[in-house]
Amino acid sequence: MRRHEEAFRIHCREQRDTQLGHACAHPGLSATTTSPTGPRSHPHGATMRHPGAPPLPSPQPRGACAMTAVGRQSGGRGRRAGGAPLRLRGRFPGSGAEPGRAGCAPPGMVSKGPLLRLLTAINRRRMKLLTGLAFVAYVASVWGNFVNMRSLQENGDQKVESKIEEAVAPLREKIRDLEKSFTQKYPPVKFLSEKDRKRILITGGAGFVGSHLTDKLMMDGHEVTVVDNFFTGRKRNVEHWIGHENFELINHDVVEPLYIEVDQIYHLASPASPPNYMYNPIKTLKTNTIGTLNMLGLAKRVGARLLLASTSEVYGDPEVHPQNEDYWGHVNPIGPRACYDEGKRVAETMCYAYMKQEGVEVRVARIFNTFGPRMHMNDGRVVSNFILQALQGEALTVYGPGTQTRAFQYVSDLVNGLVALMNSNVSSPVNLGNPEEHTILEFAQLIKKLVGSESEIQFLSEAQDDPQKRKPDIRKAKLLLGWEPVVPLEEGLNKAIHYFRKELEYQANNQYIPKPKPARMKKGRTRHN
Repeated sequence: MRRHEEAFRIHCREQRDTQLGHACAHPGLSATTTSPTGPRSHPHGATMRHPGAPPLPSPQPRGACAMTAVGRQSGGRGRRAGGAPLRLRGRFPGSGAEPGRAGCAPPGMVSKGPLLRLLTAINRRRMKLLTGLAFVAYVASVWGNFVNMRSLQENGDQKVESKIEEAVAPLREKIRDLEKSFTQKYPPVKFLSEKDRKRILITGGAGFVGSHLTDKLMMDGHEVTVVDNFFTGRKRNVEHWIGHENFELINHDVVEPLYIEVDQIYHLASPASPPNYMYNPIKTLKTNTIGTLNMLGLAKRVGARLLLASTSEVYGDPEVHPQNEDYWGHVNPIGPRACYDEGKRVAETMCYAYMKQEGVEVRVARIFNTFGPRMHMNDGRVVSNFILQALQGEALTVYGPGTQTRAFQYVSDLVNGLVALMNSNVSSPVNLGNPEEHTILEFAQLIKKLVGSESEIQFLSEAQDDPQKRKPDIRKAKLLLGWEPVVPLEEGLNKAIHYFRKELEYQANNQYIPKPKPARMKKGRTRHN
């Protein structure tokens, strides 16, 4: 840069020597004064001339090259004094000169600065446009991916929801069925105040008679607790009460002690049909003796009243007809039926022993033949045997000549009699039965007629210790309880036939109906009870 400025200074001196009379303006040069002997600096930067010097030409524009004037005065030839060509290396606009300094451009040469600036501006705009387009393309691609992922996610969610709906739909239907069953399950129940509502325990409450007694006491508004070991009882007999706030079901064997708070105890626990109580005679004896002892102990501890469901079997094969409560009976103590007959007789003895010694309130009901719905299909009783055989078209089996007499009452009449006896002041035994007497043969013919069966009647050998006559004397019940049977025999039989017909339909649809195991004895094996 210093070399160029030095060359420029030499060029200006040569112009002064040729008497051009002016200074070459350059941004990097200071102001000078002209004198005959040479230029002289002025303290204020003005140009001073000698009085005899020729006039100076008009000044060139700032930044203009002095070679223009030199060329004009020397005939367009830019040469040094002495004929040597002038070689001036100046800075021209656009040639990399420093900002603020002007250079001398050679003749015919165009400045490249604006062009470069224009190209740079165009390139910048183009780059901005390309960058903007790239950004827009990126945003579009990202949005497209997001939309695709959203659609895939929505489709996946729809598929998952559809599968879940398919799996849940059957469960919802089952829940609706359960809700309907629960809402319509409970029969109407009366409301009783605290002083009238009793806490009642029913042993054997899932059996035939016990389940009907449970229905009555629940509908009367009492709190009922059913205890059963389900040897002959079934849960389906009381399932319509499960979940009710006044009902409780306990799987318990009365041979073991029970500790609950109750006001009344209906002790019905015991197998009642010959095949069932003969299946395990020792267990039958334990239930009627130890079980009764446990219930009497509970009644003593909590001050409850106990009703014992005894049986007409305590009369055995009676020699008195009809049988009243004062008859002592005619029983074989070692016969096949003795486990039940004598078990009930001992139970009665225990009740009156507790009453006399401990002051326990007891009631004893001697129940005669009873029938109705919820009887076990294969319990071996007369009614169930005849109805099933008639419905299945099998021969009706009569043991013996068929002249044995029985008195059959419907289960609802028996339940009313039990409740009346419990709430009475009668502590002595009371017969509960139907005094209407029929022979077994007449009964078989009546059932054939009601069923409309063409089954034959088949006579088999008579069973051991089978009572020949059975008819209750219910004058005591009529007088002290105001009770007597009200359901006609044929009406009750029609209800029982309808029930057994439905049971057979369930069995035909492969729905399990439990059957009691037949009695069996194995030699050389000790039986534990």
